[in-house]
Amino acid sequence: MDRTVIAYVIYLLVSIALTIWVARTLSRNGRIFLADVLKGNEKLAEAVNHLLVVGFYLVNLGFVALYLSSDETIEDTRGIFEALSTKLGVVLLVLGVMHLGNVYVLNKIRRRGMLEREQVPPVAPHDWVGA
Repeated sequence: MDRTVIAYVIYLLVSIALTIWVARTLSRNGRIFLADVLKGNEKLAEAVNHLLVVGFYLVNLGFVALYLSSDETIEDTRGIFEALSTKLGVVLLVLGVMHLGNVYVLNKIRRRGMLEREQVPPVAPHDWVGA
């Protein structure tokens, strides 16, 4: 079998496994975070969480597919490792940026929700204060 094809197969297997692992981690921990942001609305938190995970899969797997091809022919085993280290390194960086982006957006939503909760008075006013 051609070494370039071997590198492609290894790249796809590792990239897809990493994408699934990161997505599951984000989903599991993001569900709790979203429930807090959405004031305990579990159904809405689950729906938003699922939509975020689907978007994460689409972006990352699309990138993995686009980044698969290479103009270089791999001549030896060392070439396989070099090609894989470059491709997987870029995939890991993209996964990290996507993860940080998700955390940033969710934190912004959470802060906005906390500010909205602080602006609502705990009890309704009973009287007008004269000047």
